Amino acid sequence: MNTQLTTNQTTPSSPENQSPASLQHTVAGEIQQSGVGLHSGEKTSVRLLPAPVGAGRYFVRMDLPHQPAIAAAVSSVNQTVLSTQLSQEDATVRTVEHLLAALAAMGIDNVRIEIDGAEVPLLDGSAALWVEAIAQVGVVAQGESRVAPAAISEPIWVRHDDAFVAALPASEIRFTYGIDFELPAIGNQWYSWSPGKAIAATLTSSFATEIAPARTFGLAHQIDFLQQQGLIKGGSLENALVCGQEGWINPPLRFANEPVRHKILDLVGDLSLLGNLPTAHFFAYKASHNLHIQLAQKILASH
Repeated sequence: MNTQLTTNQTTPSSPENQSPASLQHTVAGEIQQSGVGLHSGEKTSVRLLPAPVGAGRYFVRMDLPHQPAIAAAVSSVNQTVLSTQLSQEDATVRTVEHLLAALAAMGIDNVRIEIDGAEVPLLDGSAALWVEAIAQVGVVAQGESRVAPAAISEPIWVRHDDAFVAALPASEIRFTYGIDFELPAIGNQWYSWSPGKAIAATLTSSFATEIAPARTFGLAHQIDFLQQQGLIKGGSLENALVCGQEGWINPPLRFANEPVRHKILDLVGDLSLLGNLPTAHFFAYKASHNLHIQLAQKILASH
């Protein structure tokens, strides 16, 4: 099936006539967070700084010579094993999805993200601390309109076995996700969430209460194997939910269906690499960072 993207927004004659949601935004001040990276186990510090109109969201590796910049864009993705990693030549930054989800959902178009290591800190395993920090500092409108978001007119999808992720034509942005695990405490979960118009540029988005607090989760029987593979070195009961055959090792959960809500968080972060999210119903089942990015690539290719 052929796929098409069509823009459904006209450009106002001047910034003064535009609604705040149609303008580009940046953070109103500096934001700092420090913590341990999920996979590296190394402590890193991050500073979010205002960036000019059109700069986009981008990382700067302050610890490397020449302080290389890495665009938060689909074209920068070079690895998707249990997280999303971006690169620019030899410089990389990993596990970007939670921070990028918070920035996109809070309407931040342009931001300089300074980091002194190769992995964004996991913090408490969710995006809540990022959202709270952004809300505390505030968001400021800039003098030019954001690029008109695209509307998806035909389904775009990718799959692997019974796992899939799709972008379906819709009148507003919506995310629906399903997961299915053999562990009884997780089992089969579905959740559907729509930010409505809030994701355009406002601090009132339900993302802050419905999605951002959902923490990353892991399966107890997989931990030893993943650590032997050099992964989740920084994972702990303080920054991730862990589930075993008998149930959750470190309850309580913030939501009865916290795992599937976290999958939506990851999907928002991965799709934020498109820049402005297309108007579509994003529908996923048992998907992964790899499938999320494949969908983003197909959306770009069809535009």
